Amino acid sequence: MAVEVSQTPVRSILTRTSGFLRTVASHSLQPYRGCSYGSALCGVGCYVRHNGLLTRGRPWGSFLEVRVNAAQRYSERVEAERRWAHRQGLFSIFMSSSTDPFVPQERKFRITQSLLEAMADAPPDELIVQTHSHLVTEYSDLLVELDSRCAVRVHLSIESDRDKLPGLPPPASTVARRFAAAAALRDAGLRVVITVAPLLPIDEPDAFFARIADHADAVVIDHFIGGDGSTGGARTNRTALPRAMATIDPASVTIAYRDRMIDLARRHLPGHVGVNIDGFAGRFLSP
Repeated sequence: MAVEVSQTPVRSILTRTSGFLRTVASHSLQPYRGCSYGSALCGVGCYVRHNGLLTRGRPWGSFLEVRVNAAQRYSERVEAERRWAHRQGLFSIFMSSSTDPFVPQERKFRITQSLLEAMADAPPDELIVQTHSHLVTEYSDLLVELDSRCAVRVHLSIESDRDKLPGLPPPASTVARRFAAAAALRDAGLRVVITVAPLLPIDEPDAFFARIADHADAVVIDHFIGGDGSTGGARTNRTALPRAMATIDPASVTIAYRDRMIDLARRHLPGHVGVNIDGFAGRFLSP
């Protein structure tokens, strides 16, 4: 699918979180609107694809709006948002909840880079970087610099141990590349969490979680049932993902499958396994 790329200024870039995401961070931040990975594996079950306010009738994965003044807006609002957040707790940022910060177009527009540079000048208390792409390693030096000024945690999604799942498109970044990225980021001194989100059918789960233990500090397992912020996984059930999962492995669409994967993960990463929203919030991690 061709991606229509446009450039647009925004009035604000720091969004005060609510609902499900409120337990993870005080603010969310999207360098881009839309996601050019929307036609890849991670986009199939992405519940924001049905958010009419975001898509405006466009197919998910077909558009990317470049928020050209994002860093400027961050710098203008950061102190006010910090004061607001500190009345309740930490000033923490989740980047991002509805688009990947490291889409291929980032190499041209550098919006995420400009935001990280602005954060280095005026850091939050905590930054959680969520991505499906190995391209995050291109900013490892900048993330390390920022980590000296606030708590940085990189969440790297690896949903399965297979790049090819019948009936589903390939991932935005191969499993091997993402594991290599996790190792490189951890070697640079960053805290790395593999997010198995959403949990997809895994061919060799014991070997998969052993590999995660070798490449990252922790793992989060997030099944779409109980993990997508809706009752019974209703958001994800509106997508094609559950049907494809059931075709590959009927057990994979059940909570029992999730619990079996959690037990396996705990054998390899005792004390470093998070589940669903509490996992994204990092409550299981020691300071």
